[in-house]
Amino acid sequence: MKAEIHPNYKKSIVTCVCGNTFETRSTVGNLKIEICSSCHPFFTGRQKLVDSAGRVERYNKKYAKKKLPGSGTAKQPATA
Repeated sequence: MKAEIHPNYKKSIVTCVCGNTFETRSTVGNLKIEICSSCHPFFTGRQKLVDSAGRVERYNKKYAKKKLPGSGTAKQPATA
């Protein structure tokens, strides 16, 4: 290996938006990340549903079963 061509490999602290920090080694230095293993849904088992501009409610409103007036039963879809 040639001398003086490799970057410095130093300790760095990784900080997540959720507040989790851990120490590793990197050539970059300290890192600030948006998501880590302690807040990522794949690792935690919790899934966050992000509703942008009411799209979930809009979908539910559009495709909800409609009730027939006076009967109190749901409208059945037409069969072909």
